[in-house]
Amino acid sequence: MLRSIEGVYRNGKVVLAEQLVGVSDETRVIVTFLETSYIDLQARGIDKAQAMALRERLTTFAEDWESPEMAAYDNYDAASAADRDAQPTFNQVL
Repeated sequence: MLRSIEGVYRNGKVVLAEQLVGVSDETRVIVTFLETSYIDLQARGIDKAQAMALRERLTTFAEDWESPEMAAYDNYDAASAADRDAQPTFNQVL
């Protein structure tokens, strides 16, 4: 059985984002460290207070953004371009 669980590496330990159910002690795991995507807000003229205010305002959208239905928008630009290319032009219709 393979199962992926997101988590973070903190203080020398991997902290999982969810509680595991049905996994026995001593189960072997493979841990893959992902590159952290860090955005330097100060370089963009956003101070700590502004960042905190922005995060607070955007928190209300988090549940919607993280819902499975929103996966359709993960590659929106590519899908939109593909749809445009698939539609016949005026000359192709004639």
